[in-house]
Amino acid sequence: MKNLLYIFTLLVCIVSFKAQQTEVSSMKYEDIEKRIQKENDKLLVVNFWATTCAPCVKELPHFMEINIKFRDNPKFKMILVSLDRLVDKERVLKFIKNKNLTAEVILLDDIKRMNTWIPRFEKDWDGNIPVTIFYKNGQKVYFNDGEMSKEDLEKTINNNLQ
Repeated sequence: MKNLLYIFTLLVCIVSFKAQQTEVSSMKYEDIEKRIQKENDKLLVVNFWATTCAPCVKELPHFMEINIKFRDNPKFKMILVSLDRLVDKERVLKFIKNKNLTAEVILLDDIKRMNTWIPRFEKDWDGNIPVTIFYKNGQKVYFNDGEMSKEDLEKTINNNLQ
């Protein structure tokens, strides 16, 4: 029994390790917009965050729990869009590893044009983070400004996943 438990723990560790990113893609706003449209057959959860944002870091464990719960559903995808600076890419990679982030992380390298792309994502977004936007069939179905509880995240996903 002890050996079986050891093997199970080892397998969980291997799967968790494989799920982590070893590289972070940096994209401009237009690339993320295309990516959202490309995932048009899914409920896409897009969370904007930064490693230096305390509420963002606080909510990420809930997002990872929910991502693990739904990741085998072919109609679900979660993307974490980091607003950290491109020069901090290594810090973002270290953060991914230390916090065991299992969702895909993209670094948005478009800070200078924030006033252009923020209203394109959501006209009511004032630029503060965290922000989570839900897309279904390529169309925005829900916008959450601020920290999101695990319960609210799961409820929003369940309401839109049908």
